[in-house]
Amino acid sequence: MSAARAIVEEVLAPGMAKDIWSGNYEKALPISLHAFDLTAVLPAVFYMFRFGHRRGRGAFLETFGPTEGTPRQRKRETTVERVAGRLAADENFDGFGGAVEQAVLGDLLLCFCLENVRHLPGRREQVQRAAPAHYMASWLDLPDKVAHLRQVPEMLVSMLADQEGEFIEPEFSGRTWFPVGKNHEHNVLLRAFRQGVERRGEVSSLAADCFDESNRSVGLDQILMIRLAQQLESAPQKLRGEGGSRISNQRPISALAARHFSEDIRRFVRAYAGVIPRRAFVEMLEPCIAVGMTAIFAGTVDVLFDWSENGKVLPQNKQSPARLFVDCSNGADRRLRSCAEQSLDDFMRRAARLPVVLMTLRLLDHKARYDRKIKKLDIPTHPDAAKWLDLLGDLLHERRPEADPMHYDMESKAQELAEKLEEDYPEAAAILHSEDSEPNPFRRLAEALVSVMNRDTAYRNLIAMIDSILLIDRPNGIAAKRKTSRKDAATGTRRQREVRSLVFTDSVLDYLVHLHLLKPNSKTGVRPLSLREFIRVIRERYGFCVDTAPPGMAIAGDLLQANRAVLERRLRDLGLLQGVNDAEAMKRLRPRFEPSAETAGED
Repeated sequence: MSAARAIVEEVLAPGMAKDIWSGNYEKALPISLHAFDLTAVLPAVFYMFRFGHRRGRGAFLETFGPTEGTPRQRKRETTVERVAGRLAADENFDGFGGAVEQAVLGDLLLCFCLENVRHLPGRREQVQRAAPAHYMASWLDLPDKVAHLRQVPEMLVSMLADQEGEFIEPEFSGRTWFPVGKNHEHNVLLRAFRQGVERRGEVSSLAADCFDESNRSVGLDQILMIRLAQQLESAPQKLRGEGGSRISNQRPISALAARHFSEDIRRFVRAYAGVIPRRAFVEMLEPCIAVGMTAIFAGTVDVLFDWSENGKVLPQNKQSPARLFVDCSNGADRRLRSCAEQSLDDFMRRAARLPVVLMTLRLLDHKARYDRKIKKLDIPTHPDAAKWLDLLGDLLHERRPEADPMHYDMESKAQELAEKLEEDYPEAAAILHSEDSEPNPFRRLAEALVSVMNRDTAYRNLIAMIDSILLIDRPNGIAAKRKTSRKDAATGTRRQREVRSLVFTDSVLDYLVHLHLLKPNSKTGVRPLSLREFIRVIRERYGFCVDTAPPGMAIAGDLLQANRAVLERRLRDLGLLQGVNDAEAMKRLRPRFEPSAETAGED
């Protein structure tokens, strides 16, 4: 235990210190503010939809890893080379006994099924993640702990399952496109990835899902994943410890963005899962999740900052996405890149205050949960905690009678903590003493605690989480990052920093166009969609600004028109735009893949 935490426990009591010594607040944003790999999320989602609980220990390490050494050494030595060697010994891989053949097999596994730690190339690096090549990827316990995915799969399942109550129920009987457990065969997402799989035995059996060897509809990437899973013989056990096996039914406070995400993935999967070639479909599904997660996070930041000021959660019909400028040239035009970097930089500087707001919420939450009068109100916090946050806002702004003793208690604790932090943590102590600049003791205490817990670490974790959501610098990502240096006028030294910008990779454009060409209120077909309308839709739905400047940012008109022209040219090159002349009305989007008869309209 650190010295700082020991002091905080002494002043605030161990129970309260345990509740607040975190970087997260599940009732507002049910994911951890740490790095994770978004491309590894779907296999865990498949598992949760199939079995109705969180994934625990599986047999990947025991099957493909060495038998000797510590668990850490064994994990480090579990490489694609070892996996390929084990598969080559199977009767289904006749002709792969030689070194060259196994090297080819290893390369295929890296292309389609597995990924090394830190995205490293090579067949002798540690395997860390499984790609969503097929539903059977859910049998691979990669990463080895589902907690490494920072509760993102749980949040996705909660939003898509659309249940009530504190936890996701595996036998929920309500009408939904994403049933869990017993009726998982009707789950839209699982159905899109379960080619050739049939159930033999009890639905609860971890080994009930089997591949029909007579099926000839699966591709090379899918059959490789199926053969990997067959080596394991069953899906992993349910999670034991580490937060329990039940799936928390908690949705983000940015309700509008969460609803849009749920609609988008449902419509896209239903319309195109059986139409777009498997590899291209997976590549377009990754931007689907990245776009939705970006809108959810940015929307949460806006909602929480408004809550901090006014004490109320914006209702869904008044929420709007954060506006961010997108460089449609992917960095090829320096001026557009600079504008996009400035736009995202402004947002990230604003988001840097998020740890303090979350700490304020944790402090208020702890006090409210143990107040007898508030406890009797029995305010629900799952799946939507808006009413609970409204109550916490009333306590923060002293609009309830229960607030007075809480503020008095926090003020006395703030002064006591300031005295004990004076010697070793003078910055935090100064914050706690600054009653003139911040009279609210909850805000002062939150600011000081973030300082004591290391503000720089909190910011780095936040940035790592944002990079993960954006799929930064990935082929299917929506953002790019580069290093710049600037000379300090005072010292004459050059300082390096990283800058980020939103971009539209080809996969992102493919996904957005195909999604928004779907008729919104019909079961079949696509709708006519002009380029102008498409640009308006992605701005209003996700906050992506192409030919308009975000609020508070000035961009020259010629640059905005240049950005639009670049987008138009790229859409033409991708075969997604047709137009016989320069008239705006004649510039219409078209799909490269026609949706199936069962499309994702709002039926």
